[in-house]
Amino acid sequence: MSIAAPARARSDRLWFWVFCGPFVLGLLVFVYVPVAWSVYLSFFDARNTVTPTRFVGLGNYAYLLTNRAFLVSMGTFVVFAVLIVPTTFALSLGLALLVARARFAQAFFRSAFFLPTACSYVVAALVWRLSIFNGARFGLINSALRALGQDPVAWLSGEHYLYWVVLVSLRLWLQAGFYMVLFLAGLQRIPTDTYEAAALDGATGWRVVRWITLPQLRATSVAVLLLLTIGAFQAFDEFYNTLISVGSYPPYARPPLVYLYLVSLGQGTQDLGVGSAGTVILTLVVAALGVGQLRLLRERREAA
Repeated sequence: MSIAAPARARSDRLWFWVFCGPFVLGLLVFVYVPVAWSVYLSFFDARNTVTPTRFVGLGNYAYLLTNRAFLVSMGTFVVFAVLIVPTTFALSLGLALLVARARFAQAFFRSAFFLPTACSYVVAALVWRLSIFNGARFGLINSALRALGQDPVAWLSGEHYLYWVVLVSLRLWLQAGFYMVLFLAGLQRIPTDTYEAAALDGATGWRVVRWITLPQLRATSVAVLLLLTIGAFQAFDEFYNTLISVGSYPPYARPPLVYLYLVSLGQGTQDLGVGSAGTVILTLVVAALGVGQLRLLRERREAA
């Protein structure tokens, strides 16, 4: 071993910490320390303060798991996940297949479908609420309905379940392009000679998609399904900015994060102990869903 080797190793470690040290420090200060403090705070009564005041053990967890409003918010998540996960998966996969086979302007279509991903959730929610699905006569969809001889619809009034159309279409517009790019990356990894062999055997159309494309996209599909499920659990901006009115949020369509936000920081309660317990419960549920989903898909792959 030459004498310069230890000096080079020390130099590499030095430059590693010069470049990565600030990010590691930021991760510790702004992510892991708050997470650890939130877990600690969940065992205490902490109202209007981030400082623990009285130890309550699992009292905050027991309160949430028997609280009807929290359980209803979990039901809202289930409905939203059932609606948004399969529709986003199917739409993004369909767009990826169409764009991958486009013979011209492929880069344009890829950019056009991906562009909404860069849009702010808050801005998109306001556009959906104030322009497209405005319940007044001049709303875009209501104008189209009046042109067809139909009555205007109060989309966000809560008198019916049509507010799900607003929320699901908003999330679809924002995220379908992102997952389309993931599927495009997966499609590019499929060897072209596989398709050529299938063509020689006479396979075309849906048979190629069913027996070649979809099996080859299994790893990408698992990742997309997992990200979609976690993303459904993290839904906040589109619900909050679409449905909130002056100083209040309606009692319907409250996903878990909106409910915990109102408990922790809104409506004058600021019960941070209960809010922290809720975030721990959500984290455990998301982790359980992710692990269960991965195990189920792995068992199906092994059985295939």
